Amino acid sequence: MIVVELRKLFRRPRTWVTIGLLCLLPVIVAIFLASTRIAPSPGQGAAFLSAVLESGSLYPAAALALVLPIFLPVAVAVVAGDAVAGESGAGTLRYLLVRPVGRTRLLVAKLVSIVVFVVATVAAVAGSSYVTGVTLFGAGDPVAVVNAIPQISGPGGGGSSSGSSGGGSGGGSANAAAPAPAPSGGGSASAADQGSDAPVGAAPGAASQLDPTEARERAADSVASLSGDPLSPADLALRLLGAMAYITISMLGVGAIALFLSTVTASSLGATLGALAALISSQVLVTLDAAASVTPYLPTRYWLAWIDFFRDPIFLRDIRAGVIVQAAYVVILMLAAWANFTTKDVAQ
Repeated sequence: MIVVELRKLFRRPRTWVTIGLLCLLPVIVAIFLASTRIAPSPGQGAAFLSAVLESGSLYPAAALALVLPIFLPVAVAVVAGDAVAGESGAGTLRYLLVRPVGRTRLLVAKLVSIVVFVVATVAAVAGSSYVTGVTLFGAGDPVAVVNAIPQISGPGGGGSSSGSSGGGSGGGSANAAAPAPAPSGGGSASAADQGSDAPVGAAPGAASQLDPTEARERAADSVASLSGDPLSPADLALRLLGAMAYITISMLGVGAIALFLSTVTASSLGATLGALAALISSQVLVTLDAAASVTPYLPTRYWLAWIDFFRDPIFLRDIRAGVIVQAAYVVILMLAAWANFTTKDVAQ
């Protein structure tokens, strides 16, 4: 049954069109950056976007930040919302259940197909953006990368820290997680100011004081982390894989919402819009101080915590919290979907 659902998913032209469009957006942005050489100011635009001119190997992270707030959740909601409601609306669900296929088995197959779609989409975006970034910007000159560290890693921090202070990780765009410029006071921010449970590490501006020889020795074959410390290509790849896994888990929460609604209604459009309405409501509440009591439990609260993978050391507090929240949504909503679908009277 799982194989049948996967074949059905990847034989649909709209699946490939969706993945292609998600990959196309970072390519378009990269072309504009490469042609104009005008990067956003530090703290503006998607996370890492101000650093990719110095190191194209960082572009997969910037591309994920570009598609995460809007486009990727919409794509997942469309696929998951159509999973059961699409069969019901087309009149094929009843005939499918006439065959010796258990409803639980069918629902599990639908969930697996959603998981595979999310993994394939995230991998496609990261892979295509890596090729694009390295082709247009190069892997990164060691001296240029180290000298750009204050722009990349200003102590305003990124990821989930912004979510602690009203902006929220689940805000409408990834620029809430982009590193902010250094404060005029000159000193590095404390962990409390960052909203994180570990110090940032390197003082801002320290790297800019290095002469070219020292910078080259420090950053040969590496790029800078958000903390200013150089990352080897292998370390960068591992952190990017961790970020991709975290984003996949975050999108499974979206899929669970849409799949549950797909078992409630026979309209795939209704299930998709319902899931998107839930996500938009969550993003609005995350930015609302009056809703602080429920903010930690909202599905979009920790979406941008994946940026903490690019700190040294990695900040795990919000990453752990995000995994727990998404796992809770997936378990609870899948149980609700199972309870509804196994007792539902399929009339079409």
